[in-house]
Amino acid sequence: MTPPPAAVAARLDSVPLSLPAKTAPSTTSVARSKAPARTDRPFKGIALILLSTVFLGTSDVTAKYLSSTLPSIEIAWIRFLVFALIMTPAMLPGTPLFALRSSRPGLHVLRGAALLGSSLIFITGLGFLPIAEASATSFVSPLFVTALSIAFLGEKVGMRRWIATAVGLMGVFIILRPGTSAFHPAAIFPIVSALAWAGTLILTRMMSGSERPITVMTYSSIVGVAIVSALVPFVWVTPTWHDIMFGILIGVASTVGQWIVVLAFRYGDASVLAPFSYTQLLWVSILGFLIFGEVPDHWTILGAGFIVASGLYTAHRERMRRSQLLAVASEPSPNA
Repeated sequence: MTPPPAAVAARLDSVPLSLPAKTAPSTTSVARSKAPARTDRPFKGIALILLSTVFLGTSDVTAKYLSSTLPSIEIAWIRFLVFALIMTPAMLPGTPLFALRSSRPGLHVLRGAALLGSSLIFITGLGFLPIAEASATSFVSPLFVTALSIAFLGEKVGMRRWIATAVGLMGVFIILRPGTSAFHPAAIFPIVSALAWAGTLILTRMMSGSERPITVMTYSSIVGVAIVSALVPFVWVTPTWHDIMFGILIGVASTVGQWIVVLAFRYGDASVLAPFSYTQLLWVSILGFLIFGEVPDHWTILGAGFIVASGLYTAHRERMRRSQLLAVASEPSPNA
């Protein structure tokens, strides 16, 4: 699954901002800080997010295309194998990119399993659902993050954000229409996938203060390919060269798309970039029509509108909250 990372990250960025300490940084902390400095170039960040949605949408549509000839486990195996191959330089000791030193291996294993589960369940749903419907439903992941952040991150969620969450859930019900003849049991797959993705993001947030992004990605690739390699022999279907090429496309497109998102966050706040991640819905709808002849019905469009509105409002509230925190942090201390 390749959900809207910018939209969810806007929710995960809500961490208390403390006053800056007036002490010089230690030599150790300076040596460990190798991340590029943040620069305020929002238009470049927006351009990168728009580019990322092309790759992420392509990955989803290609996975649906392959689901007619290969089992979902095998598609996920090819994807994570390509992911692991791309991350190989970070697995080699003695190289500048080596990134396997970690103090939290347990969380890495949980995150890798959650990421694999999200991808595998979403690909399974694509075999039964129109791509636009599955993608729109998967955009509810920020709503699950809102709920999970209370239990695992100790965050407080106000009434306005809960109302936004309820609006997003209304959008899901509009798309799925449970209790009617239009409801397909496979519609549960993108919802469960979104829940697994939300868990992935919560675990990412829990490690964000101690683990580098490249370390998180490297462990995720290792854990994912290890788990799915144990499962794929039970469902193995010999792929054609045609299947292999499209499987490689899925792995490359999803990895590149996620990496572009990481780059985008260097140039703008997640709450600014969040609205533009929803253009992924446009790409999957266009590609779904061109490749599969699928046209989203008016219920899917209406429900997607509710979900997008909920996400945009959440991003707006997050931007306001962070602005207030920054304003408080910038005030001089009365004891200075």
